[in-house]
Amino acid sequence: MIASRTFHRLAPSSSSCTTTTHRIIFRSKIIQRRLFSTDKESIKEGTNTTVLKTKESSSWWTSAEWWGRLGALAGWGMSGSAIYDAQFQSPDIISMNMTSVLIVYSSLFARWAWIVKPQNLLLASCHVTNVAAQLNQLRRALNYKLEQGHKEDVEKFVYTAAAGAVGGAACLVAGPVVRKKLMAANLGLLTTIAAAEAGPFTVHFWAPMSKWLISGASFMDLHRDTDKISIAQYSALTLTGLFFSRYSLLVNPINYTLCSVNIALFGSSAWHLGRKINADYIVDKKEDK
Repeated sequence: MIASRTFHRLAPSSSSCTTTTHRIIFRSKIIQRRLFSTDKESIKEGTNTTVLKTKESSSWWTSAEWWGRLGALAGWGMSGSAIYDAQFQSPDIISMNMTSVLIVYSSLFARWAWIVKPQNLLLASCHVTNVAAQLNQLRRALNYKLEQGHKEDVEKFVYTAAAGAVGGAACLVAGPVVRKKLMAANLGLLTTIAAAEAGPFTVHFWAPMSKWLISGASFMDLHRDTDKISIAQYSALTLTGLFFSRYSLLVNPINYTLCSVNIALFGSSAWHLGRKINADYIVDKKEDK
């Protein structure tokens, strides 16, 4: 009797089991609701964050596509100026040094625009066009030199250009091989430089360097005769420097070398453009009066 009574007390009743079960189910439902609401809130927060990021990326100031299009349009202005000058300007205003630099520059930037992120096909096409236009300008300049009896100057230029082309081709062939060996050699800083996305073994480095040649050519001719300055060409170069100064900070990989060279290009080209406008439209008008 005592044992049976004790067992009866210890054994839970069916009503208490049912109550406990209900409590467990109720608590599990509450937990599920909390988890579900948390998911909703996290989804809302994620959505809001995405919307904010989208708004930021869609802003013209932070849009790589926007600045890339402006840079491409300025590049088309450069190509257009070469085509315009070929039709309406005398070949004596053509600078063979600047034209040669522009050929190398546009060749490299056509490649850069193809592989940069986001890809800029408008810019790539304008540089391909510019290569063709500048080659035509170079042909006109060489023919003019020959007509003026400067055969020795033409031969010297051709030999120099040929040597430069051979050197460039050798670098293109040997560059990838040297880079792989340096990356595998684990030489500390040299390996880090070789593996860099915008390092000296990539077009991300050499495209801006070619633009330094343009800026250098402009700085070397700071006192060039204004009669030999093309307004169309230097307007395009000035706008290119302006737009690319911002564009270079929005692409992937970010290119600080490209930013710095475009600041220099903007300054030197604007200087020449200002001198030309002053000579043709301000000083001349004063003299006419």
